[in-house]
Amino acid sequence: MLVLVSVLLYFAVSLMDPGFILSEDSDLQFTLGVTEEQQDMIPPTTKSLRQRRCGHCLLQQQPMRSKHCQTCQHCVRRYDHHCPWIENCVGERNHRWFVLYLAIQLLVLLWGLHIAWTGFSYAPTWQLWLRTNGMLLAVAMLVALLSLVVLLLLGSHLYLVSLNTTTWEFMSRHRISYLKHCGADENPFDRGTFHNLWGFFCVWGTVVWEQVYFREGSDQV
Repeated sequence: MLVLVSVLLYFAVSLMDPGFILSEDSDLQFTLGVTEEQQDMIPPTTKSLRQRRCGHCLLQQQPMRSKHCQTCQHCVRRYDHHCPWIENCVGERNHRWFVLYLAIQLLVLLWGLHIAWTGFSYAPTWQLWLRTNGMLLAVAMLVALLSLVVLLLLGSHLYLVSLNTTTWEFMSRHRISYLKHCGADENPFDRGTFHNLWGFFCVWGTVVWEQVYFREGSDQV
């Protein structure tokens, strides 16, 4: 059953729209995702914010936390990374499903490791034991290695989600216009671990991150 769920999640995450931004979608928001009235309410701040334009997609306005993916040839909302494993981007719409896929995949691998461990047969000498269980030992080592990789991936994603940051923002914050002026420990999107996890796993919809950035609230559109 777990294997079937894992396979279904793999295809779902691979084929799902990660949050591609179409030109007409960007026109639905006004200046940087904030309406004219809301923009007038933004308090004076030291945070500098310039309008971002994507020269690849010809988007006149690129929403905050989005990035153009050279492989997919689209801008992606709340871009995390492009995953060659699923041959798709991980973004706003499929990130939670990607994390769930990693969790299920880890359970499948641990289950396989348990089966391999219980399949070892007894032998009176090491030479005979290796001759009898050599192939199973190689498979178990491979499964253990894959389990470690998936565990590290899952742990890193859960850690970043708990901080309300993305892999791209974590790795490239010194080059991102809305983060490079922030301190090393400052994250304008962090609302506390509980709220970050709740918002990631339980809240559906498109967040206007410009409002969160300026602490004007995180109303959804």
